[in-house]
Amino acid sequence: MGSTLKDELNFFNEFKDWYFHIREDFKFDYERDLKSRDLLSVILKKKTYKWKLDNILESFRNRILLKPVILIYGCGPSLEETINVILSNKGKNFFDEFINITADGASILLREKNIPIDAIFTDLDGITKKEFNYSNFNIVHAHGDNLDKLIQFENEIINFHNVIGTTQVDPINNIVNPGGFTDGDRILFFLRSLITPSQKLFLIGMDFKNIVGKYSKLYIKHNREGSQIKKKKLLYAVELIEWLRNKIPNDLIFVNSKFVNNQLKCISIEDFLKIVRSRSFKSYNLESHF
Repeated sequence: MGSTLKDELNFFNEFKDWYFHIREDFKFDYERDLKSRDLLSVILKKKTYKWKLDNILESFRNRILLKPVILIYGCGPSLEETINVILSNKGKNFFDEFINITADGASILLREKNIPIDAIFTDLDGITKKEFNYSNFNIVHAHGDNLDKLIQFENEIINFHNVIGTTQVDPINNIVNPGGFTDGDRILFFLRSLITPSQKLFLIGMDFKNIVGKYSKLYIKHNREGSQIKKKKLLYAVELIEWLRNKIPNDLIFVNSKFVNNQLKCISIEDFLKIVRSRSFKSYNLESHF
């Protein structure tokens, strides 16, 4: 039998060395990771018989392929400024031209601005139930520190049809492991098996310095300096994106981001607007900006 889309998305065999290294570095509890995965699996089994993971994955891929450009939103401190500048220059309808995918709490800003969200990748600690029900798809991650959140969102997971479960340990029948560590870089790992080489990926609000954006957690009200653990997580996210970048052929371009290095492509908001103004990405030489 040929591989299924679920098989193609399960990246654990390639990613597990990273996972073991990260687990050791942060002293994560492997048994709690397993417990969280199994709890999410049990919740998913309570969904209606119409919910089948293979069908949801196909539906998600079909949606991702609808448009040539994907905008991916992180929770970094540049998120709000970038969104506001784009809105003031182009208006809300501008965002309808793209696939919009958010990492966790970035979805709060998009919902508040009435920007459509195609998918939220979340471990549930940065969103409310309003965002969960606002998105078209929710990709819910289970790890050892969010058992309580899985319980809190159990009814939403059961009742919302387009839900996909992910884990950071061995995948099981109704949960996949696409690789990745933070919600933001996990988006890229997940998309690698879904997108076509011609699609362009622009990342907004993806910052990797020591300032944590206010949309990172529900209890954070202002951008602030991150803890040592948060800084270390961001450094891992950069390393993982750099590692993954060599495994996908797509243009991966950060917009108005703050970096800890210059290995990744970054452009200003103004250049981003110039690139998308013509709506003809094939005719625009992206390399001329770098």
